[in-house]
Amino acid sequence: MLTVHHLNNSRSQRILWLLEELGVEYHLETYQRDPKTGLAPAQMKAIHPLGRSPVLTTDTGSLAESGAIVEFIINSYGEGRFQPADDSLLRQQYWFWLHFAEGSLMPPRVAALVFSKAKDKMPWLLRPLASKILDGITEAYYGPNLKESMKYTESYLKNHEWFAGTEPTGADVQMIFPLETLVSMGRADAYPAVAKWVEKVHARPAYQRALEKGGRYDYA
Repeated sequence: MLTVHHLNNSRSQRILWLLEELGVEYHLETYQRDPKTGLAPAQMKAIHPLGRSPVLTTDTGSLAESGAIVEFIINSYGEGRFQPADDSLLRQQYWFWLHFAEGSLMPPRVAALVFSKAKDKMPWLLRPLASKILDGITEAYYGPNLKESMKYTESYLKNHEWFAGTEPTGADVQMIFPLETLVSMGRADAYPAVAKWVEKVHARPAYQRALEKGGRYDYA
């Protein structure tokens, strides 16, 4: 049986959603973030050397990285579901969004979070200078990249029901985490098509079952 090592408020919530959609039986091991650092607890390193979530334990070992886990589950248990049929255009969209989520969309989101925490931890005398430097980096690089990525995502969802076809796929599973975190932080008005898509995912019975099993999740 598969075991999902699930960390609260993390990317692993989307793995639970996928498993619930496919009706795959699995065991759930839950972990809580360190209240001071916000990082995964040290015992996760016993599951995988990186010590991060999600981790999927299979009959042959432990698999990390949510994109790899999504593809493994779909290829092993999907039986043709949650991936496009042999349509070249849809396959291209599928692969693009599957990797866009972590390759392009998440880095600036993570940078913004790290910079925010860094400013809060600075001694108050250094905080104005540190804020100026970090804000300058954000405005010069991370901010514009995120804006362009979100502009493209919004325009795509205005004309498409799902990211790779008329039904959800692994691409949607990958995209839910960065988009729901953005919506939960008050950006819904700026991206109405994204907000509508997130709401549609959250309303799915399989997603609701995943929430019940995964526990409190601040982004839903």
